[in-house]
Amino acid sequence: MKVIKTAFAVTALAAAMAPGLGMAQTELQFGHVGNPGSLFDASATEFAKRANERLGDDYEVEVYGSSQLGGDSSMMQKLKLGQLTFTLPSTVMSSVVDEFGLFEMPYLIKGREHMKRVIEEVLEPELYPLVEEEGYKILAVWENGFRQITNNVRPINTPEDLDGLKLRTPKGKWRVRMFEEYGANPSPMALSEVFTALQTGTMDGQENPLVQIYSQKFQEVQDYLSLTGHVYTPAYVVVSRSHWEELPEEVREVLEETAQEVQDFVYETAARQDEELLGEMEAAGMEVNEADKQAFIDASGPVYELFGEEVEGGSDLIDRVLELGKGE
Repeated sequence: MKVIKTAFAVTALAAAMAPGLGMAQTELQFGHVGNPGSLFDASATEFAKRANERLGDDYEVEVYGSSQLGGDSSMMQKLKLGQLTFTLPSTVMSSVVDEFGLFEMPYLIKGREHMKRVIEEVLEPELYPLVEEEGYKILAVWENGFRQITNNVRPINTPEDLDGLKLRTPKGKWRVRMFEEYGANPSPMALSEVFTALQTGTMDGQENPLVQIYSQKFQEVQDYLSLTGHVYTPAYVVVSRSHWEELPEEVREVLEETAQEVQDFVYETAARQDEELLGEMEAAGMEVNEADKQAFIDASGPVYELFGEEVEGGSDLIDRVLELGKGE
């Protein structure tokens, strides 16, 4: 059986019989920005393995990491064009639907169990439909993780230590707003460009979950790691709504069920990596410090207020998520 590798993964669903070759196998491409060893890489690879065991001979999920198919924004466009089947955006979702800026609010999500309740009571009933209005569909919510700050200037203990620091952020306005409020000089930049920016001094620092920091090898070009845990970022398994509907129902069922089943694997892997990688960072020569999180929380009020003012229903969303986190 011949596997036809095609950029137009979903629109090739009606592949015809080729003389002497039998039915072509349709490749379902899964693109993401994570490098080998990242949580994104582990998550997408596990999804592909499980899905392919159930799909049979006509369809196969193939994973393309390390921004091979573009950055997050580019891959979201490719979904709509039918050039890609799945992608795994995180922060960029707030550029698609304003309400997803909720997950850019500092210290909002307390932990993974809290996030599960938020998925069930806020994301699925209220935010999923907003995504579908934009032409996308979320199959499952995985994880990017709790974000920490690295830089080459000084340890970050309080927001004051960020004053004037040239800090790379993902492409989402609320992360920029937050770090401006803390006194830094934030600049959005694609993940694939960050290593060089840090190495050359174009950027003093960046913020990411530990597993992204390590898999991107930022420890090779950064001196300080400050454990701020300022934002927990989910990651979303996203498809194009219209192209998704072109897949056979039984194929869609396998893919959606598998994406949701993989969530537990993602959370378990993320928790283990968080524990293991701190030692790896220190062994690489980074100076690690625990930041004063309360000082950051105290400085975060204006960001919450802006979200409430600029996003319809934003204050109510924040209040409900905070209520779901009580006791964590």
